[in-house]
This record gives sequence, C-alpha cells and structure tokens, in this order.
Amino acid sequence: RAIYAHALTVFLTKKSIWLKAAQLERSHGSRESLDALLRKAVTYRPQAEVLWLMGAKEKWLAGDVPAARAILQEAYAAIPNSEEIWLAAFKLEFENHESERARMLLAKARERGGTARVWMKSAIVERELGNIEEERKLLNEGLKQFPSFYKLWLMLGQLEERLAEAAKQQDQPKKWHALKMEAKKVYDSGLKSCPNSVPLWLSLASLEKEMSGLSKARAVFSRAQKKNPQNPELLLAAIRAELKHGCKNVADRLMSTALQQCPKSGILWAASIELAPRPERKGKSKDALNICGHDPHVIAAVAKLFWIDRKVDKARSWLNRAVTLAPDIGDFWALCYKFELWHGTEENQNNVLKRCVVAEPKHGEKWQAVSKAVENSHQSTESILKKVVIAQEKAAEDGKH
Repeated sequence: RAIYAHALTVFLTKKSIWLKAAQLERSHGSRESLDALLRKAVTYRPQAEVLWLMGAKEKWLAGDVPAARAILQEAYAAIPNSEEIWLAAFKLEFENHESERARMLLAKARERGGTARVWMKSAIVERELGNIEEERKLLNEGLKQFPSFYKLWLMLGQLEERLAEAAKQQDQPKKWHALKMEAKKVYDSGLKSCPNSVPLWLSLASLEKEMSGLSKARAVFSRAQKKNPQNPELLLAAIRAELKHGCKNVADRLMSTALQQCPKSGILWAASIELAPRPERKGKSKDALNICGHDPHVIAAVAKLFWIDRKVDKARSWLNRAVTLAPDIGDFWALCYKFELWHGTEENQNNVLKRCVVAEPKHGEKWQAVSKAVENSHQSTESILKKVVIAQEKAAEDGKH
C-alpha cells in the first residue's frame, strides 16, 4: 500500500498504477478505502472508463444501486461517447428490473450512433418484456446497419423458433412449419453475411435435423466445414448428430478424421475419451494428456474417469485444476459442484459455490444455453450453476438412452 501511495504521488495520471492500487484495496482493504481510492483515481484520470466501471460495480455489489447509478451518471458526463459506460448503466437498470430506465438509456445510445452491441441489448430488453414486434423491428433495423454482426441474425432466427415452439404447443402444425421456414431463411441470410459464424451453422443444422432429418443436417455440416475447415466445434456437432441417431460407426469414423484434422483440440479429445468403450478410455486419456495435457476440457474428462472409478481425491484434484485453468467456463464449475454434492461436505459445496460466484463464468456449452434462456435472464450465478447441474444430469441420462 505504501509503495502504491508513493508511486501515485509521482505518476498521478498513470491508469495502470491506480488499477493495481484498487485491486490491492479490493483484496485486502475495506469497501470504504476502495471507494475513496477510486473517487480519487477518477479525479486524476476522468477518461479512464475502467476506473469508473470498477467504482460503480463495487457500489452495486454492496447493494447500493442509487450510488452505482450516480457514479455512472458522472462517468458519462466525463466520457459521453463511451459505449462501455452506456452499456454498464443499461445493465445496472436491467438487472435491477428497471426496464423503462434500461430502454431509455439504450434509445439514447442508439440516437448517438450506437454500435451493434447497443442494438442487440435493445432487442434483449424487448424480448424480456414480451414485445415481439418491437424486438423484431430492432433486430431488422440493427441488421441494416450491421449485417456482419452474427448475433443479430442469431437472435432473429431464435425469435422465429420461439414463436414456432409456441405454435407447436398450441397444436398448430402449419404455423409451426411456416415459422420454422422463416427461421431457416434468417439463418441462410445470416450465413451469406457471416459465413464463419459457427453458432449460425449449428442453429441451421439443428433446425434442418428437426424439420427434415439427419441427411439434411449432414448437408449443412458439409457446407459449414467447407467454409470453416478444421473447426473443432463443427466437427464435434456433426459427430454428436450421428450419435443421437444411433450411427455409432459413422460417429467413430468422423471422430478419427476430426482428430487428424485438429490433433490439438481439447474439446475433441475430451469427447473422444467419453465416447470410447470403457476398457479403452484410459489409453485415450493418456494420448490426450500427451498431446494437450494443459487443456481444461481434457483435464475435466480425466477427472470424470477418476470419478467413475471412485478415486474421489484424484477426481476432486483434477476438477479443481479444470476450474483454475478455465474459471470462465461454467460447465466445469457445475461439474465440480455436482461432484461435491455427491462426495463432499457442505463446506466443500459452499466453497465451490463462492468461488464460482467470484469467477462469474460466461462460457461453456450448457452454461450459455441455460444463462441465455429468456426465463433465466435475471438469475444469479448461484442459481444458473444449480440449473446447469440439472441440465448436465439430464444430458447424461439422455446419453445412456
């Protein structure tokens, strides 16, 4: 602390020193000392958005939403064109169920020539409020300005698919088919502008599989792989599609080819370990560790083998390695938490929960599917974690059948 205090007398306008001093206070000081330091920091570096954002977030975490709001208002007076400040202000209102405030902020941001992210967040608010036509209008307007931003295409396709699902629930097969065809058109248009967007290819393949069966999905994967050769995500999705239809031999052949094309892909090696017959898994895991031993997906797959073999201490150790290497991947935290629910104490379980909340994971196949679902838009990290555990268990059960 004394070293940073002295450094700041010499380098009053050096953002990196203010940041390091703030991180020290966050770890070892009080909320008051951190707040005082950040207030001082922005007087010397009013253009450093990260310092304003840190101050606002600390107030929000302390439960003082009005103080967080006030800091962000000061921030966009100091840096009126900072998109990060506008989006942080939106997030504060949105997460605290102040939808009208959130809408107003985004409308102002759009007037100021907002980027694609602003249009995306605007559509998310309307989706949350159930304003389907306004959501569609914002997505279409956003796409006129930002046709190469794949997330807008994805959201528009998902909107049509949500409506199709509602039609299915109401036993309206013609409407379901028409809406699915509309979604297909959206994905096809999106792929003309964004041929390298893996999520768009995966959405189109999934839709084709549902509407027309495996052969159509295969054709989509074939096109996708020509545009994006040696892409592990696309290769793995094609393998899973075969497995889901009971085509184990085709899946094995595809896996062999995939590993030749992407020999250092952790997600492919992890899937290869899980797909192998039980007597071959140990050998597969050794091969995977030799080639990409520091990949968190491989480490998590090996942890599962230890778990299956009831080597509890080793499984725990390897799961901890996975979440330490990739704290942003929520699926690993869910696996870790599920493990502690089965084999750990209440203290172990709470420890994983706390660490996950601090890590604030944003990625992971199951994690993103759960956290981005409309009904989960305001859920806490703890709540998402518990839902992902349930989703993983369901996927494991489906895999057995």
